[in-house]
Amino acid sequence: MTSASKTFLILHGFQNHRPPGHWQHWLAGALRERGHEVRYPQLPEADAPRLGEWLDVLDGQAERPDDGSEFVVVGHSLSVLLWLRAVAAGRAPDADRVLLVAPPSPRVVGSIPEIAEFAEGLDLTGLDVKNARLVYGGGDPYCPEGADVHYGVPLGLDADHVPGGEHLDLDAGYGAWPDVLAWCENPEARVGGNR
Repeated sequence: MTSASKTFLILHGFQNHRPPGHWQHWLAGALRERGHEVRYPQLPEADAPRLGEWLDVLDGQAERPDDGSEFVVVGHSLSVLLWLRAVAAGRAPDADRVLLVAPPSPRVVGSIPEIAEFAEGLDLTGLDVKNARLVYGGGDPYCPEGADVHYGVPLGLDADHVPGGEHLDLDAGYGAWPDVLAWCENPEARVGGNR
């Protein structure tokens, strides 16, 4: 183990069935190898998710470690909107740190019937997203305007931009991603690409 033991909650996005090649799957294994507790639930109905069901799973994963160790959340894609909806509803777990990776734009989410409810009525005004960092890729087809425009600036988030990173998923070549692992163990680490 390379640092004090922590607990990680890893949340996937739309149509993600936790494939072994995805960086989140790789991250879960790498963190476990280092002696950390990892919660990596398969969110229900990943191909046609219901916001209420995903919020219920999040509620079930919200318990902080008994030993007082650090509790860290890593969300990708649609789970970033899940996290923001949980914060807005007062249902977000009490996390010490949160990494919000490649959120899709509200316009794109709203245009996909299976997930439109995640964006409906989402108001970021006055939303206090504590201890969070945004990581987003240049050229993301699911957030063509740039995640900094929709989330980073309005929420006042610390942000890492990955040029050419697109949606930071398997299609963009994101399997092993050592920079995310480094951030998980050290909040001062910056997150760049994996190439």
